[in-house]
Amino acid sequence: MLGSGARAAVGRFWAPVVTRLARAGVTPDAITVTGTVGAIVAAVALVAHGVLFWGAFTVTLFVLLDMLDGALARARGGGSAFGAVLDSTCDRAVDAAVFGALVWWYTGEGDDRLLALLAMVGLVLGVLTSYIKARAEGVGIPCDVGLVERTERLILVLTGTGLTGLGLPYAVDVGLWLLVVGGAVTVAQRVAAVHRGARGKSLTPSAPAP
Repeated sequence: MLGSGARAAVGRFWAPVVTRLARAGVTPDAITVTGTVGAIVAAVALVAHGVLFWGAFTVTLFVLLDMLDGALARARGGGSAFGAVLDSTCDRAVDAAVFGALVWWYTGEGDDRLLALLAMVGLVLGVLTSYIKARAEGVGIPCDVGLVERTERLILVLTGTGLTGLGLPYAVDVGLWLLVVGGAVTVAQRVAAVHRGARGKSLTPSAPAP
């Protein structure tokens, strides 16, 4: 829901930086990889060890950096097919690192198995949300609906984690519960959208191998 608006706002913020990077010959793929590696390292080194505020803060910075790659690609005349696949793959890797770090912390010193379970369910729902859209579009069915997309997932989990790190009780609990409920609704919305879009359509059988 917020994804396009958030990206537009971030794009305006990064516009002067994009111009300089494009002139310097920096590639969008380099930005994608840098943002991904930074976010994963922050999640593993900080969030997984209970440094929740600074972990969430650092991951957020690298996620915002990752949003720079699309703007840079447009400034350089358009992105590549490889870049699009790389960006989507790296997004999944960052999501896995953030939620995996929470699971690690809350099954260890954080000692809260319910929060660990919620983080795991949130990760699974996020993967399903992305997979349904990708698979639907692969067979020609548009699937842009959804209450909680990636931007909302990251806002909920990183805000809750950061506020918990600052000592606000139950912040991560609320964030994860909202994420799980919203994620389940989103999966249902996308399945329903695919069901509607698939009416009257059939898959073309693949030609037999010679």
